[in-house]
Amino acid sequence: MEIILALLPHLVGLRLEAVVVRAVGVRIDAATRTVRAACGACGTWSTSVHGRYVRRLADVRLGGHEVLVALTVRRFGCVNSGCRRRTFVEQVPGLTRRHARHTVVAASDLQAVAVALGGRPGSRLAHRLAVSVSRMTLIRMIRRMPDPVVVTPTILGVDDFARRRGHRYATVLIDMHTRRPIDILPDRTADTFADWLREHPGVQIICRDRGGGYADGARKGAPDAIQVADRWHLLKNLSDTVEKVVRGHRRCLREHTNPPPVLAAPPALAAPPTAEPVRTGRRASNTRQRHAAVHALRAEGLSIKATARRLDMNVRTARKYAHAATAEALIGPNASSRPSVLAPFHAYLRQRLTDGVHETAALHAEILARGYQGSLRVLRDWLTTNRTRPTPLVVRVPSARRITAWIMRLR
Repeated sequence: MEIILALLPHLVGLRLEAVVVRAVGVRIDAATRTVRAACGACGTWSTSVHGRYVRRLADVRLGGHEVLVALTVRRFGCVNSGCRRRTFVEQVPGLTRRHARHTVVAASDLQAVAVALGGRPGSRLAHRLAVSVSRMTLIRMIRRMPDPVVVTPTILGVDDFARRRGHRYATVLIDMHTRRPIDILPDRTADTFADWLREHPGVQIICRDRGGGYADGARKGAPDAIQVADRWHLLKNLSDTVEKVVRGHRRCLREHTNPPPVLAAPPALAAPPTAEPVRTGRRASNTRQRHAAVHALRAEGLSIKATARRLDMNVRTARKYAHAATAEALIGPNASSRPSVLAPFHAYLRQRLTDGVHETAALHAEILARGYQGSLRVLRDWLTTNRTRPTPLVVRVPSARRITAWIMRLR
């Protein structure tokens, strides 16, 4: 019992009868020791015991367990014949209140949770820290709290807020020393604000927005008060002005792209490409044999038509062999494997692309000087598939709001 009294000092003065630890929590059976009590209506002391009953009070947690205090209290009869109460129940100071189902300590903790979080969030936190309680119980605790005493501040802040945006607006009044709201006005008209100032004299400084309604109300209700613009509205007006200026001059900014690389000077001219190697294979051997046979018959004096009939070939084919000086001129690669006229310059072109030269005209002029005899179209087609231009670094112009934030932000 001594441990219980040390952990729960608000139970001192009670007679502890039993402490039962259960799975759902701890139950403490206690009873009062008083022999008399004062009537709550008339204040008359009475020793006439009318009866007894058990009050079940939820207390603060103990070792992670919920605590229930089963307190046996006595009901006294009021001895004052003129009192409107016939009987009353004794109250234990610091522990019980009339009609309360929580101890004073637990109720104060729940009240703090309710003020900080409200209904559902407060109920969840109270279940973990204090006692299990519903959201409506917390809301009722807030409603039972007495309104704070309104003291007219010397520096008054006034601003409007929307009850229903675009339809209904109200006014909030704030004590600028404590930064706490002190009153709510039903609208935002000058007359309502002026009436409040007349009913609460003593305001020396009125901190307001730049609207004209509150200025007129301040002049009517407190003509001696100094009117100043609050810091938030000053910064808001300054920010709007800066943003307006930035939007007007934003077109002066342009998206910046990194400049193209400088063209390097073309290297010294190299020697023309070497001759192609001698072809080998069955096709090359047949071409050489036909070429030798055509020229042998032509040497005997046969005409091209006679040579074609003798060798059983087309006249055009015989004429092609007859006009070719050597068989090597007729031997060439297949169409699919024939090297491009640009093939000898592929290595050079790749090196120039690596150096940063991507202009078709400049590359065409360089390979012409090196012995290229093809067309510009061949070079253009090759560059289309092999040229990989570096992606330019594009710097986008920031938005006007972002630029305004950079200007207004504290460094």
